[in-house]
Amino acid sequence: MTTGQSSTEERKLDLRLLLPALLAWAVLAALVPAPAWVLGLVGAGAAAGALARLHGCRRGVWRAQLAGGLATVALVCLAGAGHVARDRSGPVTGWAEEGATATVVATVTTEPRLITRGDERKQLVVVELRLREVSARGRTVRSAAPVVVMATAQEGWQDLRWHSTVRADGRLRPTEPGDRAVALLVPRGAPVMQERPGVVLRAADHVRDRFRIAVSPLPSDPRGLVPGLVIGDTSLTPEELTEDMRATGLTHLSAVSGSNVALVTGAVAVLVARLGVGRRWRTPLVLLALGGFVLLCRPEPSVLRAGVMGTVGLLALSSARRRDSLPALAAAILGLLCLDPWLARSYGFALSTLATLGLVVWSRPWGDAIAARLPGRVSLLGDAVSVPLAAQVACAPVIVMLQGSITLVAVPANLLAAPLVAPTTVLGVVAAVVSPLSVTLAGAVAWLAALPAWLLALVAHAGADLPWGTLGWVEGGPGALLLATVTLAALTTGPWWRELLRRRPALALGALGALAGLLWPAPTLGGWPPPGWVVVGCDVGQGDAFVLRTGPGSVLVVDTGPDPDPVARCLRDLGVDQVPALFLSHFHADHVGGLEGVLDEAAVGTAYLTSVRDPPHEAAATLAQLTAAGVPTVVARAGDRLQVGAATVEVVSPGVRPVVGGSAANNASLVLDVTVGGTRVLLTGDIEPEAARAVRQAVAGRDYDVLKVAHHGSAAQDADLVDGARAEVALIGVGADNTFGHPAPRTLELLRRSGALVLRTDLDGDLAVGRDATGLFVVRRER
Repeated sequence: MTTGQSSTEERKLDLRLLLPALLAWAVLAALVPAPAWVLGLVGAGAAAGALARLHGCRRGVWRAQLAGGLATVALVCLAGAGHVARDRSGPVTGWAEEGATATVVATVTTEPRLITRGDERKQLVVVELRLREVSARGRTVRSAAPVVVMATAQEGWQDLRWHSTVRADGRLRPTEPGDRAVALLVPRGAPVMQERPGVVLRAADHVRDRFRIAVSPLPSDPRGLVPGLVIGDTSLTPEELTEDMRATGLTHLSAVSGSNVALVTGAVAVLVARLGVGRRWRTPLVLLALGGFVLLCRPEPSVLRAGVMGTVGLLALSSARRRDSLPALAAAILGLLCLDPWLARSYGFALSTLATLGLVVWSRPWGDAIAARLPGRVSLLGDAVSVPLAAQVACAPVIVMLQGSITLVAVPANLLAAPLVAPTTVLGVVAAVVSPLSVTLAGAVAWLAALPAWLLALVAHAGADLPWGTLGWVEGGPGALLLATVTLAALTTGPWWRELLRRRPALALGALGALAGLLWPAPTLGGWPPPGWVVVGCDVGQGDAFVLRTGPGSVLVVDTGPDPDPVARCLRDLGVDQVPALFLSHFHADHVGGLEGVLDEAAVGTAYLTSVRDPPHEAAATLAQLTAAGVPTVVARAGDRLQVGAATVEVVSPGVRPVVGGSAANNASLVLDVTVGGTRVLLTGDIEPEAARAVRQAVAGRDYDVLKVAHHGSAAQDADLVDGARAEVALIGVGADNTFGHPAPRTLELLRRSGALVLRTDLDGDLAVGRDATGLFVVRRER
């Protein structure tokens, strides 16, 4: 029987190297932020332990396995110690802590990324460098430290080429603990080219430039997807498509991944075989094509990871070499971690590795089992179903850590997308290859690639619109551990359940229903915060403090309330330790008075502020607090867009021109349009009708799930804005028994007439809005 054959084949999988590799990965992930001497000490201890086990008096299989595990830990820790010592030795870290002005000579190690903003004069470019020489405080030293540059687009940083060497002046700033980069360089002026990339890299740049020209006439979605799949350039991908691909589990297709590498190398292998090339030359030609593809996409860590994992994935899908795939995967993990120890803490590396592991262990037996149950030629769909299913099951625990929910549409979406990826990628590569010869011909081929790319985008958009697309789950590490346990239990007991279902279906269905009821964390019973939460209104008294989830332990905060303790308590109860973006709508004390609580409770990345510093004393005090905490500030304006983890943020207001009439401070409030977890939220600060009219025009035609009611629900509302938002839930941050009469009865009536469910912190306490398989849900945490 197929099942027996599959089980026999699975028993043949060689786990001897994989388990030590996974152990080494876990140890390195915990230790890589530590000083080099800690890694070296652990590595030396593990090496000594391995030698002791090997030379002990007693022998046994378990001793050899333990020695192997210790040896792999020693290998990656000693390699990591070398990397950390190289990166962090010297005075650069100290100079960054002091905010020293420096002149650096460095090599560009990533493509410059443009952070799109509405005001063209304020566009930001982010690029990573590897230092070669740095001068500060009257000293010049050699250094190989990695640094990050954040510059304005007008300073010429966006034109840098990968692996070029530049000279630049700027101020060093410290980075967050645990970051790969040891310093942030805020440059003064444009970089000066010292050394251009080599001939081969310049040729690759030429191909990339010509390919971008070839795809430029395509519609917006294919124009973003085709270069993303082919050369890893996602700069042209529309934000809506990026969000929808994230919601449907298709993000791995929007950039170079192991599947792309496997497609390209597989296509080359078939081509050389059809051309009659001898077996002796086939492997070198395929490896040459792989090298060219990696070079075209930039041999950065993510692309190297994709190349290695794609090769292992091909082994997994090969019936002749499948037994070799687990040792190959283990060797790939160890090799990549030795090459770049920071991959140990990379979600991308984890997802890529787990997807490959799923292909190795489950895709073939599941494909055979599915094919055996399908009639005739339909059985060919076995592998088509098993490959995305195996990858999704393996990756699900990590996805839960990132999103706080289980994506139910991921498998069907990947199943529908699978036949579209190959023609898009292969035709896109052909277009890239011919683009140096003829942009016109490359453009024609790109149009052929555009059709499957457009269908791929259609799958993402349609899947994201389904109301049952996600299932709420326990967040963070506990949620990942729970899901992994449930998955493994289901896989190991599957045959027993299948037999019980065949013999006693009523009992089996009843037991499965009871287990599902126990394991499905219902929002109303799951404690605080509820699984699948997206936005929380903190009960901070008479003021605003709203939190939107961007990842595990990571949120963006909009306002801080009047006092530090309530907002700190709210963040602590949510398990927050990172606030990559803090938005202060305006400088009234009921919105910024709790700033100290946020700064004390979490690591804050950047603070986004309104341009109107009114009242002056509150604005000055707020800026002083942020400066003392080392938090950089940015003045946000209408049209600015940024991606904060899983959240997409658009600043709707204020614009460049001040609003005439009403309170200048209130009408200068930051108004934000935030999309996260498939939920769209409009946060309106304390705007009054004068500013609300402009906001209404800017968001006309947009449907919102959640509306943060302006000015604590005061009577000064724009009825057309409230009606036009069409929000399902309206949140009001307001203090109990306040003397302002907030929220006003007429505002409450207006909200109810609009069809919104009205929640207020004075009566309901902390408020959570989330999304599960049934749609939006709300949870009140009463006082």
